[in-house]
Amino acid sequence: MKSIQINGTARAEFGKKYAKAVRREGQVPCIIYGGGEEKAFTIDAKELNQLIYTPNSYIVELNIDGVVEKAVMREVQYHPVREQVLHVDFYRVQEGKPVAVNVPVRLTGNAEGVKIGGKLALSARKLTVKGLVEYIPDEIVVDVTPLKVGQTIFVGDLNVENLTFVTPATTAVCAVRVTRASRAAQ
Repeated sequence: MKSIQINGTARAEFGKKYAKAVRREGQVPCIIYGGGEEKAFTIDAKELNQLIYTPNSYIVELNIDGVVEKAVMREVQYHPVREQVLHVDFYRVQEGKPVAVNVPVRLTGNAEGVKIGGKLALSARKLTVKGLVEYIPDEIVVDVTPLKVGQTIFVGDLNVENLTFVTPATTAVCAVRVTRASRAAQ
């Protein structure tokens, strides 16, 4: 899995007043938890954009005042109108313990149903998987070649070695939809 480095500064003050002051300075209040301890810190908003506004999932190497910790981004809170990032939660990655991560889906192949006029639709752009960090892939590759018109691939149909899916097995990943052209071809 890809990793990214982000620098942070530890914070000792908490509360709404402090958080607003930090945001005015272009910083985002964050917290890292897991492993029995929590640590509050701030990150420059511009540095955080490379982590949030991307389709990829990353293991984040947080450098908080010289102490490097590996984590995954767990939750992001946004301002309801301005789309400004208000707060980010990170979960500490521990050796030998599984972690749940959203992994992007990539479709490969040319579906049989598309060849006769159907339309391929991707329903789930990311799937949540659980496993040890060293086994989590950069993306989940789904081969759509055998799909005919009206057929769907569900999460339960996928099998990735050393990982379990947290996303429900009944969730549709992709499907070939019926179109007028495909009805005429049948």
